[in-house]
Amino acid sequence: MTALRQIVSVILCVLLIAGTPAMAVEPDEVLSDPVLEDRARSISSGLRCLQCRNESIDESSAQIARDLRLLVRERLVAGDSDTEVVDFVVARYGEFVLLRPNGTGMNLVLWGAGPALLLLTLLGLWLTRRAARPVTDAPLTPQEENKLQEVLQRHSGRTD
Repeated sequence: MTALRQIVSVILCVLLIAGTPAMAVEPDEVLSDPVLEDRARSISSGLRCLQCRNESIDESSAQIARDLRLLVRERLVAGDSDTEVVDFVVARYGEFVLLRPNGTGMNLVLWGAGPALLLLTLLGLWLTRRAARPVTDAPLTPQEENKLQEVLQRHSGRTD
């Protein structure tokens, strides 16, 4: 029983370690100033790796992510503010580099297009269903009245 418990413990430890995000920042990238390093980590956690899908440059081990991490640190050492660093990277690589894009301009159009299309589709379905409804206000013609009476008589004579 203890052997099984040890195996389960090892498996749980491996799963817990595997579930944590891997930080790809290499030791030679780390700045000696802890305040600047914290700022660099904060900025790089919000920047997307251009090679990887939905992974920050802090988590990616791709060469382009390393280059971006070094660029962020260079700009911070040069005295840029966090906003200036992000603006510089966005100017160079486009808004795609942001993991959380700004809610202005074309991004606003892209975010609003989905709900707008959904509403248009629902409106179209409602109008189609409304137009397809039979008109029930018109009185029956004498032929329709006779046919209805025949059907009702046949149906009332049945014993189901």
